Amino acid sequence: MIDYGVGNLGSVLRAVEELRETPVLVNRAIDMHATDCLVLPGVGNFTDCMNMLEAGGWVAALHDEIQGYNRPLLGICVGMQLLADRGFEGAESPEGVSGLGFVPGEVVHLKTLGCQNRIPHVGWNGICCPNRPEFLFNGIPDQTDFYFVHSYAFIPNDESDRIATVDYGIQVTAAVGRGRVWGTQFHPEKSSRAGFQLLRNFFEGQQC
Repeated sequence: MIDYGVGNLGSVLRAVEELRETPVLVNRAIDMHATDCLVLPGVGNFTDCMNMLEAGGWVAALHDEIQGYNRPLLGICVGMQLLADRGFEGAESPEGVSGLGFVPGEVVHLKTLGCQNRIPHVGWNGICCPNRPEFLFNGIPDQTDFYFVHSYAFIPNDESDRIATVDYGIQVTAAVGRGRVWGTQFHPEKSSRAGFQLLRNFFEGQQC
């Protein structure tokens, strides 16, 4: 569990413990190499989160682990958005702020996509998996509800990287996956039985 200074770590740690896994809270980038797989949480602002990752030396270390050692990674909420090439939340430049670049794409405001519903998108909503089979959603039927809190959405360059969607007036990316990197826009740790199933699928599928 990557602790780079953002919230929601406690609820994720408790969820992992419920699955009888042994979570390790890593607060130094150098210590990531001793873990089996990585969970990247995120709450709040894309730019602030990227600044904290940069300041803590996490960006280069994450690239070493993911690209050099093929370490599995799951990003949650803003943690998923950080997987993109760039994001616009909190950015001072019209070009946005560089992300981690593990899943090519960008993160834009829901209004930019034409969403007319209330923003932020908060609450339970059913997901659909257009690109099955995908082990992350094993045992989770389409239209299963997950818990969302977000105002920005991930637009992948390659549609095959979008492994789940949610209807919020428009089709919004609910989960992405590329290689051994995955991300969920929703909070699995707050999504009851279905969320725990998804976390279990990640740990068991990667033999973490």
